[in-house]
Amino acid sequence: MRKAIVGLLVVCQSTQGLIFGGLALFLPLIRSDLGLTFTQAGTLAAATNLTYALMQIPSGFLADRFSPRRLFLIGLLGTNLLAALFTVVTSYEMLLINQGLTGFFRALVFAPGMLLMTRQFPSERRATAMGLYVAGGFSSNILLSSLGPLLVEPLGWRVLFVMFAGGGLLALALYWRTSEPDQPPRGPVARIRDLPVLLRHRIMWLTGVIQFARLAVAQGFTFWLPTYLVADRGQSLMTAGLVAAAGSAATAPANYLGGWVSDRIGRPLLVIGVSLSVLATGLTLLTYVPSMLGVLGVVALISVFVQVYFGPLFAVPVDVLGASRAGLISGFGNFCANLGSFAFVYALGAVKDATGSFQAGFLTLAGLCGVALTATVFSARSSGSGPRSERVQ
Repeated sequence: MRKAIVGLLVVCQSTQGLIFGGLALFLPLIRSDLGLTFTQAGTLAAATNLTYALMQIPSGFLADRFSPRRLFLIGLLGTNLLAALFTVVTSYEMLLINQGLTGFFRALVFAPGMLLMTRQFPSERRATAMGLYVAGGFSSNILLSSLGPLLVEPLGWRVLFVMFAGGGLLALALYWRTSEPDQPPRGPVARIRDLPVLLRHRIMWLTGVIQFARLAVAQGFTFWLPTYLVADRGQSLMTAGLVAAAGSAATAPANYLGGWVSDRIGRPLLVIGVSLSVLATGLTLLTYVPSMLGVLGVVALISVFVQVYFGPLFAVPVDVLGASRAGLISGFGNFCANLGSFAFVYALGAVKDATGSFQAGFLTLAGLCGVALTATVFSARSSGSGPRSERVQ
């Protein structure tokens, strides 16, 4: 039964990955159909990322205090219904509202889902569990990027979004029928005043800086990659989809592998530091390599390392501060991450409009990796050698 629950959690995470990935892949068509500028298209992703970011701490707190399973189910229901509604909205203002609400419900999926997944693994495999949880989202992007360009011509992007929503609702129903209701929380009940206590620890702020850079790079790169290949490199949507699929194929197992290596060697900050160094190099090279063959090589390099440190990064502050407030700790980390996503998904579109190229945006992301690498060095001095306590002091 445990394996079935783990599988369904991954599938549920995958279905919402299809929705956000579909927005990125079909953005050239959506932008053309709805008459949006690059900046307006960027604000659609920015709107969902902003509300998603603002809801991370409340979502983590509610997951610690109440039922993560119930929040997870509510989040999936809202996300998939809004995806279906997205297909019939035509005005820019209503699209923004739709995406803002989508971010709210997506936030109810993330932190509760992480808690549900980690409960299926022993504590010493926490990074592995977290890496496996998000691997599903990238696995779904392999299917989306491979088949999406083939299906979008006969069906249209609106029909595909309805199909994504239908698949998500089916996965939701299967998980609801298979999983057992949460048991009442044991030990001290989560309190919102625990957050200021947690924020007294430097490790929270240092990992918050790294989280900001992590999702700024991950979302900025993956969201705009298809458009970059079409607009800056002159490739077809089919080619862009295949490149994005190959990138997702490299990213999905790397999520799990990064957590496994971190748990195996017991050095999560080493995994984080190596990943950031490689990403800074890859993003610098991306717009300078002259041939598409070179672009493919750089995209593959970035795709392997863009999320390989996800599990280790979320595990570090929990290992240091204890698992009793894991939802609140993870919520703060993902709040910082989604501020980065909000800022840079929008900024890359605005930079493209202003300069006619994505080059300055990708170079800024490379610099951000350098800042995060510095925070990683300081984190090593703050984290100690293991868990300090299972209670916030």
